[in-house]
Amino acid sequence: MINRVILMGRLVADPELKTTNTGISVTSFRIAVDRNYVKAGEQRQADFFDIVAWRSSAEFVCRNFSKGSLIAVDGQLQSRNYQTKDGQNRTAIEVVADNVSFTGERRDTAGTYGGGYSQAPRMNNYGGSQVMPETPAAPQQPAAYSAGSADDFQAMPLDDDLPF
Repeated sequence: MINRVILMGRLVADPELKTTNTGISVTSFRIAVDRNYVKAGEQRQADFFDIVAWRSSAEFVCRNFSKGSLIAVDGQLQSRNYQTKDGQNRTAIEVVADNVSFTGERRDTAGTYGGGYSQAPRMNNYGGSQVMPETPAAPQQPAAYSAGSADDFQAMPLDDDLPF
């Protein structure tokens, strides 16, 4: 069985950190994810998804994200039943986040958005933070490509089987 959800969108409100009776950190938030297509003459549509993050992931989200922040969430879809105060039965469908990460922009201390990350921190529910490998600012071409010639390549025989 496979139950995997990967979403990237913007928070529709500031996340709030809560603590369970046993001292476990949890936060629930909603993100808006734009659809890839736009019908002619209409505005772009968005879908809204409820997300739940636990433990260090919850603390990471509340510390680093606010309304409008772009966020990437990797998790599992989960449904649960509950009863409202007036006795009606309801079903909630939400994504339980396993990993949460930045997606290229971050607010600086003045509250304005800055440039992209060279390293994008991620936080998982297991208490560990991961740092993505640093990406170079501008791709560098190997010297052979910039100073090479057609003599650097061998012709492949067309009558043989391909080598892969």
